[in-house]
Amino acid sequence: MEFLIITGMSGAGKSQAVKALEDINFYCMDNVPPSLLPEFANLCRESKKTIDKVAIVVDIRGGIFFNDLFKSLDFLHSEGFKYEILFLDATDEVLTKRFKELRRPHPLTPDGRVLDGIETERLKLKEVKDRSNHIIDTSSLTNAMLKEEIHRIFLEGKEQKKITISIISFGFKLGIPIDSDLIFDVRFLPNPHYITDLRDKTGNEEEVQNYVMKFPQSGEFFNKLKDMIDFLIPHYIKEGKTQLVIGIGCTGGKHRSVTIANLLGDYIERDNYRVIITHRDIMK
Repeated sequence: MEFLIITGMSGAGKSQAVKALEDINFYCMDNVPPSLLPEFANLCRESKKTIDKVAIVVDIRGGIFFNDLFKSLDFLHSEGFKYEILFLDATDEVLTKRFKELRRPHPLTPDGRVLDGIETERLKLKEVKDRSNHIIDTSSLTNAMLKEEIHRIFLEGKEQKKITISIISFGFKLGIPIDSDLIFDVRFLPNPHYITDLRDKTGNEEEVQNYVMKFPQSGEFFNKLKDMIDFLIPHYIKEGKTQLVIGIGCTGGKHRSVTIANLLGDYIERDNYRVIITHRDIMK
């Protein structure tokens, strides 16, 4: 029997995760007090496999009952139940924006600041996040992308690494993406804008990519970039980072930055990381 516990930050997408799991025949229950987990697990076991995939949402809405979570998990382990924990997360900025858009208070601070509730919740959930088998950062995910990720993990059984890497190409003349963790400036590369046949094309097209990458400095830079990313990502994961945003900038955000962003995304995906590529300024 697959026994999945869904938890995570309020506003991070647990309800959408439940819908995605129901689509692949999980029996789902929301807002279950942790103390009831052993009893429910026993009921499923006694069902003689009529229920073989179960997902239960457990989060801080349970109030003081949430403190029973680890006791219940220890009991499940002692009774031979195999379970996994899926943790949904997002940045403080994204969570705050979602609460404001929905005009809802945070469950931990119904009469106070949303950000205070988020900070308190993060502290309460630190241990369960550390013990989670799967962590999905939904900061840059649409509902459709989250559904795809859920299906990838629990339907296709593909390994999930605990970080989402967003690569954003942009034009410096339009401003640096404010949420970037790393910024790489590729304005030193030869600019296709000055080639008449390439000016109206983008870095998504082969002709532009071939032009940008035909110069020795382009290949040398990309090799050094790959080395740096290979070095950094494992250390970010070790420090508990679940969302890494890499900005690749050129002058207008149409040719060189798009080319390098695409190549970098393809390279990182080979190691089975979740990669999201966004070309912010390609149509501007």
